[in-house]
Amino acid sequence: QVQVVESGGGLVQAGGSLTLSCAASGSNFRIGTMAWYRRPPGNQRELVASIDIGGGSMYEDSVKGRFTISRDNAKNTVHLQMNSLNPEDTAVYYCSAEELTTNTRVRYWGQGTQVTVSS
Repeated sequence: QVQVVESGGGLVQAGGSLTLSCAASGSNFRIGTMAWYRRPPGNQRELVASIDIGGGSMYEDSVKGRFTISRDNAKNTVHLQMNSLNPEDTAVYYCSAEELTTNTRVRYWGQGTQVTVSS
């Protein structure tokens, strides 16, 4: 069983920055794509950014140029540097990690970390 643990959320003023971190542990297999999702108040969960094992990344349009995702394959960690935050970024942010087993891929989720951006 893979454990996924996020950290780094909090309260920040508009225009500020935060860095979220996530660690996946407990796997005997490689960790593939790692990603950050968020669930704004009253809305569905949405993909914010993802990064594959080779370092290829993608971003949701509203965060392009403001957020940067990075990972450390040796430590199975992923980080999300968030700059120029605005109140629309307020959400619970979730980390996901994909375990690459022999025959399949299994995605695991963290518990989420709250990010609140005040205007």
